[in-house]
Amino acid sequence: MWGNWTIVSEFVLVSFSTLSSEIQALLFLLFLAIYLVTLMGNVLIILVTTADSALQNPMYFFLRNLSFLEIGFNLVIVPKMLGTLNKQNTTISFLGCATQMYFFFFFGAAECCLLATMAYDRYVAICDPLRYPVIMDHRACSQLAAASWFSGFPVATVQTTWIFSFPFCGPNRVNHFFCDSPPVIALVCADTSLFELEALTATVLFILFPFLLILGSYVPILSTIFRMPSAEGKRKAFSTCSSHLLVVSLFYSTAILTYFRPRSSTSPESKKLLSLSYTVVTPMLNPIIYSLRNSEVKAALKRVIHRTLGLQKLRLT
Repeated sequence: MWGNWTIVSEFVLVSFSTLSSEIQALLFLLFLAIYLVTLMGNVLIILVTTADSALQNPMYFFLRNLSFLEIGFNLVIVPKMLGTLNKQNTTISFLGCATQMYFFFFFGAAECCLLATMAYDRYVAICDPLRYPVIMDHRACSQLAAASWFSGFPVATVQTTWIFSFPFCGPNRVNHFFCDSPPVIALVCADTSLFELEALTATVLFILFPFLLILGSYVPILSTIFRMPSAEGKRKAFSTCSSHLLVVSLFYSTAILTYFRPRSSTSPESKKLLSLSYTVVTPMLNPIIYSLRNSEVKAALKRVIHRTLGLQKLRLT
């Protein structure tokens, strides 16, 4: 019945239209550069961890999955945002908005669960190293990765279907740079209190609960590291966790601030800035963090480059 009330056929993304044309042009160039760096960095991580035999272990298997997620996350958000900044296409169709929201929820929930899975991997590696090859065998890693990816389907399906079954019979300006749930639900002309309760429950399950699992994993991890007698052993153990901890801190701090702050204390502009952090900046920083802070990745990258240059020389001769 509500579908018959829906007279909105497209939405207008407000994005950063309140800023001057000059600033929007600068933002377009900045975000385009970040977008290209993100794609190249994550593709490089995927290629290096796939091609180098020294990186065929669970930690880099999960890192490869994280890079795939980051690429998908960026493809869903950034190209449309660049279009709005360039003022060539500020509208998005009803179906396009629903599709963007669906994949935003899908990749976001999957990343939350994958980061928790990576924390579990580090927990087993450091707290139970003798049984690590048995616990984290190929089958277990594949199942954990598949479960992380699959976790995005129920939340994306329920949230998106529910939101776009509501009637939209008034304003169609989405005060954001993509179709996120809060600014879209603000345009609904019906009672959304039940949906908002469900959305809060989903947020707790897919953001707060994985975050608490990560914190719970790192309590015994850090306790084990501090009890190690060797300073070199402590350094190696902590180096395998520091990159993951940094990524988790960047991702969850802004996500929690965005979705757990009361509406009255969050202005649309501050929400946009927070959203930029986990949708644009963090996906760019992840490959940088894992490559610059990880000696194994840097060594593998050098080996891949040397092999590639060697093959080119052989072909030329």
